[in-house]
Amino acid sequence: MKETELARRMRQLEDRLAIAQLQARYTVHIDDHDLANIGELFASDGRFRSADGVMDAHGRAAVCEQFRVRFADLGFGFHVTHDHWIELDPTDPDAASGVVSSHAEVVWKGQPIIYAMRYHDKYVREESAWHFADRVLHFLYSLPADEYMAALPTIRRP
Repeated sequence: MKETELARRMRQLEDRLAIAQLQARYTVHIDDHDLANIGELFASDGRFRSADGVMDAHGRAAVCEQFRVRFADLGFGFHVTHDHWIELDPTDPDAASGVVSSHAEVVWKGQPIIYAMRYHDKYVREESAWHFADRVLHFLYSLPADEYMAALPTIRRP
């Protein structure tokens, strides 16, 4: 049976909302250091990495282990998601990509730090739910909180 135009559009809206909720859950689980739920956000062979090459984990268990190690140095954290650009794959209803702008206020190794970041994502529908297939973290800047006001005017676009 052929999908009607209205049904297709409704499915796309539901998919966009589910992907946005995936990002929202990620932010809360990272702030809560909730490893069990972080792992479930990634596809079974999902990958989390940083553009600078410092982080690169493939598979749910490896992603969780990578965060477990990072959480050892991470105290309080508060991540805030800004814009989320989602592109559904026009040829595969179970694939999408996106870019998420974000800031974080964290305590890293005892020092308050402010981060500006972008996540470049690939999403996949697996087991009837959307997951991160590949999440690449790009740091735009990171500054000690007490240097933020003085340093912000000097930051140049990457």
